Amino acid sequence: MNIGNAIKQLRLKRCLNQGDFASKIGITQAYLSQIERGHKKPSMEVLEYMAKDLNLPLPIMFWFGVELEDIEETKREAYKMLKPSIDALIGSLF
Repeated sequence: MNIGNAIKQLRLKRCLNQGDFASKIGITQAYLSQIERGHKKPSMEVLEYMAKDLNLPLPIMFWFGVELEDIEETKREAYKMLKPSIDALIGSLF
């Protein structure tokens, strides 16, 4: 799970810089940078603030944090086939 990278990509997609986004959710830019680089793990409360500010349900943020290695080996082929369609559907909704 790489939730930090997912947060970064979602933030960039909405054209938000780190400083502005961090300020909106009540954390420092340095802490956000550490989260996005995978050096710190945000609390559930911080994740909820992030999801709210990004106008996304929290589970969607988690979806984008899933990596192939997180998927059981026997289910990876199905995941690889479904992921592009699911990503496109989510993108069209949010």
